[in-house]
Amino acid sequence: MKETSCSSPTAWTRRLELWRRADLERTLSPASSSADCWARRRGGRLLNLASNNYLGLASDTRVVQAARKAMDRWGVGAGGSRLLSGDTEAHHDLETELAELKGTEASLVFASGYAANVGVLSALASARDELFLDTLCHASLVDGARLSGAKLHPFPHRDLGSLEKLLDAAGPGGRFVVTDTVFSMDADLAPLPALVSMTRRHRAALVVDDAHGTGVIGREGRGAPAYMGVAGEVPVTVGTLSKALGVQGGFVAGSRDLIRWLVNRSRSFVYSTGLAPALAAAALEAVRIMRKEEWRRERQQRHMAQLRAGLGQLGYSVLHEPPAPMLLVMTGNPRRTLRLANHLEERGVLVSAVRWPTVAKGACRIRLAAMATHTEAEIEAAVDAFPPASKVPDA
Repeated sequence: MKETSCSSPTAWTRRLELWRRADLERTLSPASSSADCWARRRGGRLLNLASNNYLGLASDTRVVQAARKAMDRWGVGAGGSRLLSGDTEAHHDLETELAELKGTEASLVFASGYAANVGVLSALASARDELFLDTLCHASLVDGARLSGAKLHPFPHRDLGSLEKLLDAAGPGGRFVVTDTVFSMDADLAPLPALVSMTRRHRAALVVDDAHGTGVIGREGRGAPAYMGVAGEVPVTVGTLSKALGVQGGFVAGSRDLIRWLVNRSRSFVYSTGLAPALAAAALEAVRIMRKEEWRRERQQRHMAQLRAGLGQLGYSVLHEPPAPMLLVMTGNPRRTLRLANHLEERGVLVSAVRWPTVAKGACRIRLAAMATHTEAEIEAAVDAFPPASKVPDA
């Protein structure tokens, strides 16, 4: 589809119509229930496989109660940026816990994972530096890289040979290698040990976004760097509170000096109202529960294996590299993707239909993620809702 300008109301109306005709328009569909194993939408009850609430903590009564107690003490909102009036003990307690979880000296909480990624790259890199990004990095990392003003060097997904060549040709300025740890639209993992070795050789800083690893991968949910044995060798780790922890917000973990620099220079931190204290308190409780209850990670992984096996037997091409907490069913074109998603919804299963520009043109897919709090019977029912792959029309 050819891109057109949105310089006037009539222009963006025409452009929206082009998106609709190409089966690319997204729409909002409000839920009337919590982000739990079952969702209520459009009056129906749907088995929810479209959520990032991997451990089922978003509606855990202990997490909810922690938020309620914090609201009784601090109210609903922070009331200002953290540097003005919006800093509370709840934020600092959470940051201490997150630093311990990640094995770093300190951490800093942001209002969202997007704000954390934009804020860390734009604060660390400048026009005299070079950024080397995996081509499948999250959009927030790409936006942060652009805002930094640094020279950008995308390298093919997980292609260490191409990255090495780019680093060999780098100039005298600072060098940052940037990657997700778990790529949520491909369900695969970055080769972190090799990246640590390469960045050390080339005197580059490694920045990783562990949004889909924190809480759900590794012992105590410490994340992908710990799972791969390199937690202490990654200078900058970004995480989120809104995936496995089931709350909202983002964070950066690293040295005390890194955090002090971000407090002073990260625009998405300095110029944003602080995360609501109630959310900070809820996230703290979620971290503590997540670290103790290993069964949540174990059950989530069993559910993912069950989904992968069942869908493979139905003839689907499935992307999933354990222990990634999601999997992708490749569908190809937008219309086929929407037809399959609609078919599943009609049979009581909620999934995510992923299309361009989130993924490449012609590489549409259905994204599924089980929760630890689902049952084996519910996962079996989800598989049974899928028709054989040969029965899904191409157009």
